[in-house]
Amino acid sequence: QVQLVESGGGLVQAGGSLRLSCVASGRTFSSYAMGWFRQAPGKEREFVSTISGSGGSTFSADSVKGRFSISRDNTKNTVYLQMNSLKPEDTAVYYCAAHIGRPIVTSQSYDYWGQGTQVTVSS
Repeated sequence: QVQLVESGGGLVQAGGSLRLSCVASGRTFSSYAMGWFRQAPGKEREFVSTISGSGGSTFSADSVKGRFSISRDNTKNTVYLQMNSLKPEDTAVYYCAAHIGRPIVTSQSYDYWGQGTQVTVSS
């Protein structure tokens, strides 16, 4: 069982930056590929970024490429999402998720989810 706790969300002006963190419980964090997803009001949950267990492989959605970067520190059981050049359309609840295996973009493949952290970008 893995428990995930996100933090770092908040209110920021367009063009600003935030760094989200997700801390995982358990001793085998490096076995899990991690993903970030987001859900805006009235919309379906969408993929943002994913990273392999070692951190050597990452992939991000086209909508955030060049602005967001995912990373992890396996010594701290933590995955990060650095968000730069934020836009109002980035406003959403951001969730981290974990599953054993390779990085993947489909939310249905992830077994564990955090409670989410709100990111609001004002224009």
